[in-house]
Amino acid sequence: MARAKSVYVCSDCGASALQWFGACPSCGAAGTLIETRAEKPGAQRHRGVAPASLPRPLERIEASEAARIPVGFDELDRVLGGGLVAGQVVLLGGDPGIGKSTLLLQALAALTPRAATLYVSGEESVEQVALRARRLALDAGSVQLLAEIQLERILEVLGSAQPQVVVIDSIQTLYSDALQSAPGSVAQVRECAAQLTRHAKHSGCAVLLIGHVTKEGAIAGPRVLEHIVDSVLYFEGDPHSSFRLVRAIKNRFGAVNELGVFAMTERGLRAVSNPSALFLSHHAADVAGACVLATLEGTRPLLVEIQALVDRAQAPSPRRLTVGLEQNRLAMLLAVLHRHAGLATVDQDVFVNAVGGVRISEPAADLAVSLAIVSSLTDRPLPRNMVAFGEIGLAGEVRPAPRGQERLREAVKLGFARAILPQANRPKSPIAGLEVIPVERVEQAVQLLRGL
Repeated sequence: MARAKSVYVCSDCGASALQWFGACPSCGAAGTLIETRAEKPGAQRHRGVAPASLPRPLERIEASEAARIPVGFDELDRVLGGGLVAGQVVLLGGDPGIGKSTLLLQALAALTPRAATLYVSGEESVEQVALRARRLALDAGSVQLLAEIQLERILEVLGSAQPQVVVIDSIQTLYSDALQSAPGSVAQVRECAAQLTRHAKHSGCAVLLIGHVTKEGAIAGPRVLEHIVDSVLYFEGDPHSSFRLVRAIKNRFGAVNELGVFAMTERGLRAVSNPSALFLSHHAADVAGACVLATLEGTRPLLVEIQALVDRAQAPSPRRLTVGLEQNRLAMLLAVLHRHAGLATVDQDVFVNAVGGVRISEPAADLAVSLAIVSSLTDRPLPRNMVAFGEIGLAGEVRPAPRGQERLREAVKLGFARAILPQANRPKSPIAGLEVIPVERVEQAVQLLRGL
C-alpha cells in the first residue's frame, strides 16, 4: 500500500510546506509547522458560496442598522454590542473549565422563548448537557440538543431545523469528510469554520463557536480562524476567584475592548451590574501604596484600585514586577519619577498590582500608578475618597485621557469626593460633590501628595 503523503502546515498562518522547517517560510514563526496528511480536494468543499453579483456604486446602496437579538445577559449583550446579529459568527475562547459551555448554555436557555436555538455538542453527550442544565436549574426545555462532530451532518440538520442561534461546542472537535486530516488539525479547523460561516451568511443564522486555547492563552488553530469570524471574545478569570471577564477583541458589529463581568455561582454565571465594586478594596484605615484609578474598558468606566509596594531590595538586582499592568511601562514611570520628581528607587524592589484580576493596558493609568508608588515609598497614605487618572510623558508632563467626564461621573456615583486629573481634563463646569485637582506635571502631583 502506498504511503499517505503528508504536508507541514503552520499553526499560525495556515501556510503549508512539503518539508519541515524550523521557522515557517511564510510568516517566520518558529516551531509552528505541524505534520498533517495531504488533503484531497472534495467536490462539495465550497458548497454554499453566494452567486456572483454585479458591482454597484456605494452612494446607491441603502444601509441600515442590523436588527439585534438580545441574548438576555446584559453583560454579554454589552460585549456583543447590543445583542446578536442575524448571520453573525462569534468565537468564544478561554481556559478549560472557566465556564464557556455554561455561559452559552445559559444564553440559549434565555433565548429560547424568543428564538429557535440549537446546541451542538462535540465533547459531551446530550445526557451530560442535560445534567448540567438541571444542575443549573435552567428553563431550557425547548433548547434542541445534537451530539455530532461530522460537519456535513451538522449542516444537514441546520438546513432542516433552521434555528436562529446555534452553539458549536467546540470547533476543534469537528471534521469534514472532504479532508483526510484528523479533527483539531489546522486544515480541519479552518475548513469547518469557513463552511459554518458560509452557512451563517447564507441562512441568517447566528453561530457561536467555542474554541480551545493554547498554553500561551491564544485560541488554538490557525490565526485565520479569528479573521473568518465576525467577533472574537476571550473568557478570562482567575481559577481561584469566582469572577469571570468576557472581553471583546474583535467585533464587526460593535466596539472592541468591551468588558462583561460575571460571577460564578452554584446556579451558573450571574451578570455583575456594578463591576467597579469588585475592583475596590475596603480598608479599615488609610493604607500607604493604594490609589484608585478611574479607567475605561471599551465604553464602560471602571474604578480599579492600584496597589504598590516599594521595599529595600534584598538582591543586587532590584525587581520590577507588575500584575495586570505593563511591566515596561512601570520601568518608564520609575525613570520619570527619578528624573523629574527626584524620587530614586534604584535600590528598591517595586511591585504593582491591579486588584481583582483585571488587566489594564491604557496609558491613563500612569498617574494612579505613580501616586501609589510614591505613597508606598514615602509611607504616606492617600485619602480613601480620591481617584486619579492621566498619562505621564517622558518629559514629566501629565497628558489628558479620553472621556474624562464619564470617569468623573462614575467616581461621583460611587461616593468619591476628590479627583486628581490632567489640566486638560478639567471639567468646564463644577461637578456637585467632587473636588477636582488638576495637575500639569508629575512633580506637581508628588508635591500635592505630600500636602494631603
